[in-house]
Amino acid sequence: MDELNKTDEKDIQPEDVLPEISLEELTPEMRAACDRAGWGTLVPVQAKSIPYFLAGRDMMVQSRTGSGKTGAYILPIIQKINAQQNFAQALVLVPTRELALQVSREAEMLTQGTDIRIAVVYGGVGYNAQLEAFRGGAQLVIGTPGRILDHLLKNTLSLDHLKILIFDEADRMLSMGFYPDMVKIRKYIPSNKILSSMFSATFPPQVIRLSDQFLHQSKLLSLSGNQVHIAEIEHIYYVVPGMRKERSLVRIIEIENPSSAIIFCNTKDTVHYLSVVLKRFGYDADELSSDLAQSMREKVMGRVRRGALRFLVATDVAARGIDIPDLSHVIQYEPPEDPEAYIHRAGRTGRMGSSGVAISLVAEMEKFKLQSIANFYNINMEERPLPDDEELERIVAERITALLEAKLRARDNLEIERMQRFVPLARNLTQAEDELALIAMLLDDYYQQTLHAPPAQPIVETDQGHGFTQKPPVKRPRPRNKNRGKNSDHRS
Repeated sequence: MDELNKTDEKDIQPEDVLPEISLEELTPEMRAACDRAGWGTLVPVQAKSIPYFLAGRDMMVQSRTGSGKTGAYILPIIQKINAQQNFAQALVLVPTRELALQVSREAEMLTQGTDIRIAVVYGGVGYNAQLEAFRGGAQLVIGTPGRILDHLLKNTLSLDHLKILIFDEADRMLSMGFYPDMVKIRKYIPSNKILSSMFSATFPPQVIRLSDQFLHQSKLLSLSGNQVHIAEIEHIYYVVPGMRKERSLVRIIEIENPSSAIIFCNTKDTVHYLSVVLKRFGYDADELSSDLAQSMREKVMGRVRRGALRFLVATDVAARGIDIPDLSHVIQYEPPEDPEAYIHRAGRTGRMGSSGVAISLVAEMEKFKLQSIANFYNINMEERPLPDDEELERIVAERITALLEAKLRARDNLEIERMQRFVPLARNLTQAEDELALIAMLLDDYYQQTLHAPPAQPIVETDQGHGFTQKPPVKRPRPRNKNRGKNSDHRS
């Protein structure tokens, strides 16, 4: 990325900064779109980023959630799309169905009365409406990576005439969960120069490193301040009820989906209890406390050193000397008794240029103590609401749909032919209320085995870019068949 110019305490702009644009300076098409939306002025992220779009420059735009990022890229898309050409000219990739719908609603509002047609594409629903939108000549496609890739593989969507590519919530789009699909989608992007940009509230170091695979000589425009960009640890807390606190933790784990975490407790009794609860819920978890026998401690430490344990539940004392370089999360199940211990706990993530997340679970009265720690150490602490049943069901449904669609894409023709024998049964099960428990059980088992399994080890980088793969298993010599060449009917 090019050198940055700090124009003030709040903004970071490219060294060759472009002046802001006002609503009056927009093209007639863009002004008309603003009129339809009832916008009397442009918000900062729009005024600052749109000039770079119009100049044809790839950008990484950092701005907080709810700051007007969607309008910042939809307005230039309106300007650059040729409504007389009935093929996909702009693609907006988003991580979730909800964001796809949200972006499409704003796009429809801004393009109302024009000839621009929009296709919104995501998994978990039928293909017919999406195919109809493509056949209708949609010029703007908004979708999630898995379903977009489905259409590309089936040749129901072509990106041959693409002009603009947008990554919304780029920090999630380039996470390891989405990255393999993103690499596959990249193969369908035209090799000629197209305008590409990423939008995100944060740009962790690994996202910046991966961005060069999708953007051309990108530059950073940050309206969130230098602190957010540089900070490698995100600090979050949830206010949780005192009763059944372990159930609140399970909800948070399901929503946050950490790849690896140390979960800190203040007492060894709580460590043991929580470890048992997490195991019963199907998580790959183990405990570390002073009560643990030396042989068990060595076994747990061996898994930690190999990176083969997803959740380690521990006290501060037991966790001393443990260093996990790729730890994605630190979860403080109980706030530390010593304020300085918060820094020691949180500092275990975000190592070696990686990003990390520190999560605290606090009771209503405890949050004031946490806020005083944040003020003393100048930490930006974000409060998040505890997810309810509806949000939890939605997130889990999105994940398992993406997993199943990816698994289906990987099947060959013979495997697809073989599974057809179960289609009538699947149809009958979905239509019988009493049999839904069977489907729910199968989905739960698959979800547990796929998402809650121990980390696959060892992991190495391939020599084909940044793709990740497991090392191949060691091949052992096959025992020789003593009868081979005598009475055996083996054919070589």
